Amino acid sequence: MGAEPLEIHLDEQDVGRGLRDDVRGGLTARPRWLPPKWFYDARGSALFDEITRLPEYYPTRAERAVLADRATEIAAVTGAKTLIELGSGSSEKTRLLLDAFTRRGGLGTFVPLDVSVSALRRSTEQIAVDYPGLRVRGIVGDFTRHLDRLPTGGRRLVVFLGGTIGNLLPAERAEFLSAMRAALEPGDWFLVGTDLVKDPSVVVPAYDDAAGVTAEFNRNVLRVVNRELGADFDPEAFAHVALWDPEREWIEMRLRASRPMRVRVLDLTVDFARGEELRTEVSAKFRPEGIAAELAAAGFTAHRFWTDPGGLFGVTLARADRPAAG
Repeated sequence: MGAEPLEIHLDEQDVGRGLRDDVRGGLTARPRWLPPKWFYDARGSALFDEITRLPEYYPTRAERAVLADRATEIAAVTGAKTLIELGSGSSEKTRLLLDAFTRRGGLGTFVPLDVSVSALRRSTEQIAVDYPGLRVRGIVGDFTRHLDRLPTGGRRLVVFLGGTIGNLLPAERAEFLSAMRAALEPGDWFLVGTDLVKDPSVVVPAYDDAAGVTAEFNRNVLRVVNRELGADFDPEAFAHVALWDPEREWIEMRLRASRPMRVRVLDLTVDFARGEELRTEVSAKFRPEGIAAELAAAGFTAHRFWTDPGGLFGVTLARADRPAAG
């Protein structure tokens, strides 16, 4: 059937406005922050691909192991006619699901949603070649804003992989899950990957690798702001920091100023003291009962929970079989 023209709900003007709003809000806050979505220009995406292959970075391998083991079961339980992927990127791991659905038969449409036009165009064209019986309908959009644009009709399975849900703060997660439930009909399915709580000696190195790739990835957000907004950050003057918060059970990535600095961006003059930190990412880790409770609060019922053999990463299959929470 092939790839259809991309459905675009997010253009360059939207992206630029979003970046300006985030930079203004984050750099005038105390403590200062920038959201992790701005890591991912072409260089940032390449760095993240490299991170996923590092020996310290277990989440990608562990989630892939779960999907490889359970894809056939997921296809059988859901019987989905439409597979939707949020934050799809290259859809590499999702191919395990596409293979399982192809073997089973019945899947008609694959809908990847991503903010990157170029990445989405490449992935949809390749998937259309590799799965010739599949209708491929790419949507350029933001999963925090455009869930109401997802196609309707038929039994749907929405997948949200990579532990990306952990990048949302608790209130943001609740809002996202409620919006996700509102976008689905009773009987639709939601598959979500969550990194699990474990010893910090395993978690922290995944975000602070010996080769320094994650440090470069972290500093890339400053390079993006420099290029897109004409800022004058000195990225090399910021040290990469990864800290485990035992109370909140999440990792925080930060950039720490190695010297006093004055940075100009937009119409702002931002002074950093030596040692001041800029938070760039939160990556929450979950307990099985915690993610089940968050899903239930939004109107989902968790039907299956699987982990890799090492118990590092969890994948939950939930069904929208109760009314969405009001």
